[in-house]
Amino acid sequence: MSTTTTASQRQGRGGRERILAAAARLFAAQGINATGMEQVAERAPVSKRTLYAHFRTKNDLVIAHLQGLASSGATLESVLSRDDIPPRERILALFDEPATDTAPVRGCPFIDAAAEFPDPQSAVHSYAREQKLLMARSVTALLTELGCREPAALAEQLVTLADGAASRAMVLDEADYGRHARAAAEVLLERALPGPA
Repeated sequence: MSTTTTASQRQGRGGRERILAAAARLFAAQGINATGMEQVAERAPVSKRTLYAHFRTKNDLVIAHLQGLASSGATLESVLSRDDIPPRERILALFDEPATDTAPVRGCPFIDAAAEFPDPQSAVHSYAREQKLLMARSVTALLTELGCREPAALAEQLVTLADGAASRAMVLDEADYGRHARAAAEVLLERALPGPA
């Protein structure tokens, strides 16, 4: 095997991961629509041919980016599936300050993506909507486990608070803004959940 072939193969390994990492940095810094595919390829660094071999369209790249966030445990919703935290605390953790120390503060990536792809029929908007619906279903399940009489209605109130707090944290660049919504969530939970027997 020639030295050229070895170097070429080494450069090609991990191309998809480098593309996704570069896209994540660029999307966070300047937004999805302001980020071009050539810019992602340059930042990765990969050839445009490699980029398009992994992601035929920018929509494909954006959805893969969002799927990676959803499965990474780095989103607002990820705390809801943790088994090491009691159900009530999982719900309230939606309002905690993000673990990342990125500056400026970023809101919910699914809301951001839906805003940049406003057509409700677009693939990106549809994926973002599914994540938001999944969030509400997860909170509903936790509230049911806690004995709430009307879990779906309360879940919608709580996820609306969480999404609103994440959006305001981003607009105001205030990472701990969720504390305000958490106070309201605690009141809602106290009123809705059965007290100790």
